[in-house]
Amino acid sequence: MLLSGFCFYYLAYQIVPMEIKEKSIRRRDMEIGGVSLLSWLLLFVLALTWGSSYLLIKKGLVSFTPQQVACVRMSITSLCFLPFFLLYRKKVDWSKWKYLAVVGFVGSFFPALLFATAQTNISSSLTGVLSSFTPLATLVLGILFFRVGFSWMKIIGVLIGLAGTVWLLLIGREGGRWAWFGFGMLVVLACLFYGISTNVIKKHLQDIRSLTISAVSYSMVGIPALTYLAFSGFAGVFEKDEKAWTSLGYLSLLAVFGTVMGSLFYFELIKKTNALFASTVSYLTPMVAVLLGALDGETITVLHLAGMLMILVGVYVARQ
Repeated sequence: MLLSGFCFYYLAYQIVPMEIKEKSIRRRDMEIGGVSLLSWLLLFVLALTWGSSYLLIKKGLVSFTPQQVACVRMSITSLCFLPFFLLYRKKVDWSKWKYLAVVGFVGSFFPALLFATAQTNISSSLTGVLSSFTPLATLVLGILFFRVGFSWMKIIGVLIGLAGTVWLLLIGREGGRWAWFGFGMLVVLACLFYGISTNVIKKHLQDIRSLTISAVSYSMVGIPALTYLAFSGFAGVFEKDEKAWTSLGYLSLLAVFGTVMGSLFYFELIKKTNALFASTVSYLTPMVAVLLGALDGETITVLHLAGMLMILVGVYVARQ
């Protein structure tokens, strides 16, 4: 209930005219460590919603294929944002449509497909742990392609985090070492896609409000997602599998909270802080994923926790 209340409050906040919000923020906003209290709150709520996403994907895979899971997620998300797309479409700077498309496809559609495919062979908790590589992917891509400041501490942090990622990929046993390695690499690729999207938002879409970015980018991916579902035998699943409706319920939660509200929180966090701070949600996301995975009966060893710790230490060092 508290999470739902916060989500609806935030959605209403997004619709308030910008000049009114700025006056209100200047009067009330407190800071912790140079970052606003609202930004910290967004960070923790985002960690909770994204940390639970991997378990919800797992539940969706009970009845649907990875492609259907990704397309259901994107379809529901696009339908949720459709009213806002219709409301703001005339105010959109369509000269930036390419960047908005990158956010929609590279930052959402492709990672959704990669995560769902990976979780056909690796657990939800380990997927969440591997996703903690996202801040380092964001940093590396920022340095290479987006003129983000360079320092040796950042490079050392990247190397530590990369070592932790490779460690996690090599110690897997599920489905055979190399099979696990291959599916784990899909998660790493998704992290790279998130890093591209994060840097694009920060560099090219800073002047567009978060709700508009979400509405336009997800409307773009909604059409191909709905088209795929129409021709993939999706409707027939409900006739053959009695658990299909339950799986659809989990995917609906994933779309509404993990994607709709999560994307709004994330885009706003990037704009309020910076790309690297926003991506450090991956500090908390794997912890939530591991906890929920354990509650669902998944096994995670000390070796896996050691790999996660290496990645998080790398992220910490890179931020110094």
